[in-house]
Amino acid sequence: MSKRMGRQTVRCGFPPSIYTSYCIAGKKEGEGPLGAFFDEINEDARFGEDTWEKAESTLVKNTICGLLEKSGLTQDEIDYITAGDLLNQCSGSHFAIRSFGIPFFGLYGACSTMAESMSVAAMLVDGGFASKVIAATSSHFCASEKQYRFPLEYGGQRTPTAQWTVTGSGAVVIGKTSAPPYITHITTGKIIDKGITDPNNMGAAMAPAAADTILAHFDDTGFSPEEYDLIITGDLGKTGSNIFNELLKKEGLDIEKRHMDCGTEIFDHSQDAHAGGSGCGCSAVTFCGKIMKDLQDKKINNVLFMATGALMNPTSSLQGESIPSIAHALRITNQGGNV
Repeated sequence: MSKRMGRQTVRCGFPPSIYTSYCIAGKKEGEGPLGAFFDEINEDARFGEDTWEKAESTLVKNTICGLLEKSGLTQDEIDYITAGDLLNQCSGSHFAIRSFGIPFFGLYGACSTMAESMSVAAMLVDGGFASKVIAATSSHFCASEKQYRFPLEYGGQRTPTAQWTVTGSGAVVIGKTSAPPYITHITTGKIIDKGITDPNNMGAAMAPAAADTILAHFDDTGFSPEEYDLIITGDLGKTGSNIFNELLKKEGLDIEKRHMDCGTEIFDHSQDAHAGGSGCGCSAVTFCGKIMKDLQDKKINNVLFMATGALMNPTSSLQGESIPSIAHALRITNQGGNV
């Protein structure tokens, strides 16, 4: 029996479970509305290191160590790690994971990486290629500003559409167990480019990709929005979320009452994050913190988790290229057999 459903979606034959999750966030994130849901809040933006890049690697390493301790698993029980970040060549993840001795898939989906790493992990488990896989990602405000925009010392002005890169890392163990929540469907995104060139307006660039993936999900599966308690986007922020909902309404799909955006939720108005949060760590810490807690407490039972990514780099922006974007979605439910 084929596991494919339509062009972009696969159905897990034996839906893998999310064993447990762990997340570490920075000081600013800890002061926001979701602070109570993070496993750790680190007051030191350098995480004891002398560079921002080393700080991000330490952040990832500490998150994976915390995940293993929380789950009661050893390194030898993990078959693969799937992970990536925003630094050049995913070096934040590479340097963090080099000491674990676990087979590794390095992934880059920009801010969609948490959903991408979870998708690959779930496919590995469902396909019988692994028993337990860690899926992780991270971002760091200072490292990202230095790479994509200007070093902090420059003191550049931020536009109203700009978003604040989250300092945070999240990780989950995905494997074979009878305990919920389960990953039952995976909708892989296509690269969508509507010609947006402003790197300070990533929400506008990513919104069409998010709309394209969610339309594909419903078309491939036959599900309706009413079957979900929450439809979660990664980090469209305020600007991108408005565009996303407008695009869907033009297609006859109104999900606004069920829609939650991690970039909108992670900071409040008093924190001066402008259009909201962004970065790989935004959806990672929101999912591994609040969403997992609500699933475990049965406050919600069916969610569509869709992280979004702007696939630009510093060179492409300087050369005047547009910003291609992508979104990956997973159906996560407490009713694992109902696929």
